Amino acid sequence: MTSVLMCRPEHFTVSYRINPWMRPEQATDTRLALAQWETLHAVYRDLGFDVRLVDPLPGYPDMVYAANGGTVIDGTALTARFRHTERAAEGPAYGAWFRAAGFAVHEARHVNEGEGDLLLVGDTVYAGTGFRTDPRGHAEAAEVFGREVVSLQLVDPRYYHLDTAFAVLDPAGGPGAVAYLPGAFDDASQEVLRFRFPDAVVVSDDDAAVLGLNCFSDGRTVVHAPQAEKFAADLAERGFGTVGVDTSELRRGGGGIKCATLELRS
Repeated sequence: MTSVLMCRPEHFTVSYRINPWMRPEQATDTRLALAQWETLHAVYRDLGFDVRLVDPLPGYPDMVYAANGGTVIDGTALTARFRHTERAAEGPAYGAWFRAAGFAVHEARHVNEGEGDLLLVGDTVYAGTGFRTDPRGHAEAAEVFGREVVSLQLVDPRYYHLDTAFAVLDPAGGPGAVAYLPGAFDDASQEVLRFRFPDAVVVSDDDAAVLGLNCFSDGRTVVHAPQAEKFAADLAERGFGTVGVDTSELRRGGGGIKCATLELRS
């Protein structure tokens, strides 16, 4: 069974700017963010997921982006260590939840922003850097999880986390297990992706710009931004079930469906 951790956006707003999506001068609608999150939560329950919740902290509006709270593989949780002080308290809060839930917890020594930049495909962790996660965090993840870690260099500030430009469609891995936006990566990383995933879904700029790649898949059904219409059609053509969930209000903080979803692998 797929198990995920989520955090209700009870305190969601955009009160500072740490990525290009955030515009504090524009009012946000917390009630709309909550309603969209509740829809996503219900979809996961309908898909048979085990959905667990971490309590949101007042004053930390980005805590809804649970994927950034850590990385959990084989029952071990590597905590997040955030680059920006505005999010610093989220790492310990998620770490405390992992401990209470019975996971073995490794406190991160280097900056990493959880599954925002560390994504498991088959037996390999693909790790983003360039804006948030320190390359030393990649080496730390390899040490903690005992897995190969492949570093990918992000170059477009709109796609500041790997999970905004690279999506895991089939967690088991394989040549077509992912989707990605080539222009979000440097030339060397694009070459790596072409070699490792020759049958990947290559996503258009338009679909990436609505955070279409910030989707979540259990290997059968992909929950995605409905605005990413071509991406959804490509997924259906490859045999995936597709469910569109609008998280446009959360997108104003720079996150979407995957950002709101941390997979718990026991």
